[in-house]
Amino acid sequence: MQEIEPFYNWREYYISEEDECSPFFGRDYNEFEYSNTIYNFFIHPQWDEFGSATLYLKIIFADYDQGVAIIEFIGEWNDCLYNDIMFLKRDVIDELVYAGITKFILIGENVLNFHSGDDDYYEEWFDDIEDGWVACLNFREHVEEEMNRAHIDRYFLIGHPFNNLNWRKYKPQALYLLIEQYMQKRLGG
Repeated sequence: MQEIEPFYNWREYYISEEDECSPFFGRDYNEFEYSNTIYNFFIHPQWDEFGSATLYLKIIFADYDQGVAIIEFIGEWNDCLYNDIMFLKRDVIDELVYAGITKFILIGENVLNFHSGDDDYYEEWFDDIEDGWVACLNFREHVEEEMNRAHIDRYFLIGHPFNNLNWRKYKPQALYLLIEQYMQKRLGG
């Protein structure tokens, strides 16, 4: 797991630790010291911790004019034991929403498991972004099934065409525009 790095090909467009609106502004990374773990396996130090014991993330792009953020995840999303959604909502999403982000693209190909809990924070997130949306890209099939069983699909758009998208071939703005087109079709606009 220590070899799985957050996607870095967009660093010419955005760097979260240099963004004053980012919850990770000013963060310093030690490329030689691996300290965070998932299932007792060390993960790459570029992943950001936000209060969860098993889930880490990286904001790989944000555009405040268009109100969009792209966030990549790694680990186990566990609302049941660790209330990951609470930490995510309070420590990351609230700050981004306050800065004007209403459209979120969540990349979940490195999310290994999902364990549901209460859906209050998902509902609050949904209410906070009014005309915005949350799209989940490339979550594993069993993770997507668990999210659907927990009715997270009431708040996040999950599944086709988002679950097999080769997002790395796009520049961030092009990916956003593609997802925006899908969202308009899906939401009937």
